[in-house]
Amino acid sequence: METIPKVTGKFESFDGTPIYYEVRGKGTPLVLIYGIACPINHWHYQIEYFSKFYQVVTFDLRGHQKSTPVADMKNLTMDALTKDIIGLLGHLKIKKAHFAGHSFGAPLLIHLSAAKPQLIHSMIFINGFAKNPIKGMFGLDVIEPFFYFIKSKYETQPDMWNTLWKMAIDNPMTMYLTALAGGFNLKVTHFKDIEVYARGVARMNLEVFLRLFEALMKYDGENVLEKIKAPVFIIAGEQDLVTPVRFQTHLKDKIKHSEFLIVPYGSHCTQLDFPDYINLKIEKFLESI
Repeated sequence: METIPKVTGKFESFDGTPIYYEVRGKGTPLVLIYGIACPINHWHYQIEYFSKFYQVVTFDLRGHQKSTPVADMKNLTMDALTKDIIGLLGHLKIKKAHFAGHSFGAPLLIHLSAAKPQLIHSMIFINGFAKNPIKGMFGLDVIEPFFYFIKSKYETQPDMWNTLWKMAIDNPMTMYLTALAGGFNLKVTHFKDIEVYARGVARMNLEVFLRLFEALMKYDGENVLEKIKAPVFIIAGEQDLVTPVRFQTHLKDKIKHSEFLIVPYGSHCTQLDFPDYINLKIEKFLESI
């Protein structure tokens, strides 16, 4: 298997938070953005494939993995994350790029397109959404109240809840439950990828997660969708219970000239479930631009 060398580094964002990045390959830039609490590993199939033809850029969101510590916890917002992306492109001297966003990466791109549309060649939304996906998640309306219950408890005993967070996440049972809830397709996704994800979540500071999750719930990019002029490819997982197909169908209906794909048996991580199929579809989309 051919291995494309990577260049790694960090740059200091607007508030002093270090943002870790990796660059592989040469050509037109393709920036990959993962969701909340996810690792760069979520893109490893796409990194391996597209770095042969593109300059593939991956990075850790502020507060994630190697983009720590966060200089100011108040800057765990959509605006701050967008400034990080803009700063990263400036640091790498990239004037324009293709972007792919998974889950929370999609609303981040929607927010970026409102702030700096001139940076965008095209956008790919994988299992994405434009506004709060929590209501009705897993077919229930209990996630949001449960979130605010945990948040209130954390604020009174942060050390204890950080410990409970790590214990709850980093165990095989939670990994299986996450998959069964539609996060992954256990029949096709390597369990190692699920383990890497769970361990990354467990190491994450709970306050960072809570603040970003609240930003996710409050974000509403509806007024941006019809103004998007860049080409957009929307990918949905048929069996995604985290952000069901209706969220991606809504994006398709609102964004003019967008392309749409439903992946049979796809979970919330279709790029891990069926990487060869997804890579070919993305490649075809990029080549058409």
